[in-house]
Amino acid sequence: MRLLWLALPAAASVELLAVTNKITQDIAVIPFLWVLPLGLYLLSFILCFEHQRWYKRAVWIPLFIAGIIGVIYARADEMNILDVRLLIGLYVFMLFTCCMVCHGEVYRLRPPARHLTEYYLLLSAGGALGGFFVAVIAPLIFNVYIELWLGILAAALFLLIAEDVGEKPSQHKSRRKLLIAGLVLVGAAGIALMGRRSLDNQRALENRRNFFGTLTVWEESWDDPQQHKLLLQHGTTFHGLQFQSPQKRDIPTAYYTRDSGVGLVMQNFKNVQSRRIGIVGLGVGTIAIYGQPNDAIRFYEINEDVELLARQYFTYLEDSAATAEVALGDARLTMENETPQDYDVLVLDAFSSDAVPVHLLTKEAMDVYLKHLTSDGVLAFHISTNHLDLQSVVWRLAEEFGLHAAWIEGFENPETGALSSDWILVSREKAFLDSEIIKKASTPPTDRRKDVMLWTDDHINLLQILKKKP
Repeated sequence: MRLLWLALPAAASVELLAVTNKITQDIAVIPFLWVLPLGLYLLSFILCFEHQRWYKRAVWIPLFIAGIIGVIYARADEMNILDVRLLIGLYVFMLFTCCMVCHGEVYRLRPPARHLTEYYLLLSAGGALGGFFVAVIAPLIFNVYIELWLGILAAALFLLIAEDVGEKPSQHKSRRKLLIAGLVLVGAAGIALMGRRSLDNQRALENRRNFFGTLTVWEESWDDPQQHKLLLQHGTTFHGLQFQSPQKRDIPTAYYTRDSGVGLVMQNFKNVQSRRIGIVGLGVGTIAIYGQPNDAIRFYEINEDVELLARQYFTYLEDSAATAEVALGDARLTMENETPQDYDVLVLDAFSSDAVPVHLLTKEAMDVYLKHLTSDGVLAFHISTNHLDLQSVVWRLAEEFGLHAAWIEGFENPETGALSSDWILVSREKAFLDSEIIKKASTPPTDRRKDVMLWTDDHINLLQILKKKP
């Protein structure tokens, strides 16, 4: 009984933090996506402890199993991309049903009044223990994020144990088969889906996990010299790839190909003897390969493991003709504390998984970028996301500052290693954006642009820019 007073709240707490981590890492780090799971977690406490009428096993256990099936579907279909509303809905529905089951069982197992002090102490300790596991223990013992599946598995296991407590055996025989089936389903799905599965021509070389997420280096087509390549994946998003053959090693790939927005800028803007280039987001360092002798390239990267993997497995930084350096730390804070750098080109390419660091797309952030940009310099925003219409946000920022902008789309090509990309180029001067090569490659925003509010540090409306379809 005491074990369940401790364990059931711990499982619910693990799921609260695991679901919050999941949706913020893959969508955006904003207060709404912290508050929504927390609100549902607290609501389950209110309902379960207000009156026993709210928790009915015959209702909530099937709903919990349905929630498990929902997140299994979301994980299995992750690379095909679900609508963001459905994706969030599936995860928070599972969280709420899990919390209702865990807290409902804890309430059902409440003791007589003389033991309530111990009861509430263990209940509180369980919640704290779950938080400690996700925040401290899991990063030390796992190199991928599997807490969500472990929490579901633990909740199902403790629910199964709770069936034997407080009731006569005859009262729960009919439910045991359903619970055992659910437990087996969770275990099998968790084992299968806790990390991305290797394909026939693909294998993982290294996994790293830290506060910012999970990084994986993949090797593909090692038996085909022309297509042999390494890729860096962060969460659900690729951050770059490099062919391994000497003939193709220095070809810019992924979102940074020669016909991409940033590729056109790096090849055609200011062909002078020396340029200063700032890049927010290192990835595998692909953009460095565009550097010319006497160019100075400065990367801003918040995740030190990204730099370690970029130097260990990829050679773009080493092969660059320019002088390339990496400044570790939050790019905006670093630039706020620097003297003006007079960048000719400043590239904004900071993504964690598919999440958007929204503090880099506000009016105040734009003030910082313009401080470091030369009068005729170019800002290149990488806005490729599955769920959010960042194009409209950047166009609104450009209008606010009286800047000129051009939108350039890139398309996937497996032969050249190109991935689909969206870039918006912004500048105080029209000359470069009006050049023939940019005009030919750019796409007018037309009806795909929304009328959105100006993002500031005080007010960001993410719901306004959710895409109807990924």
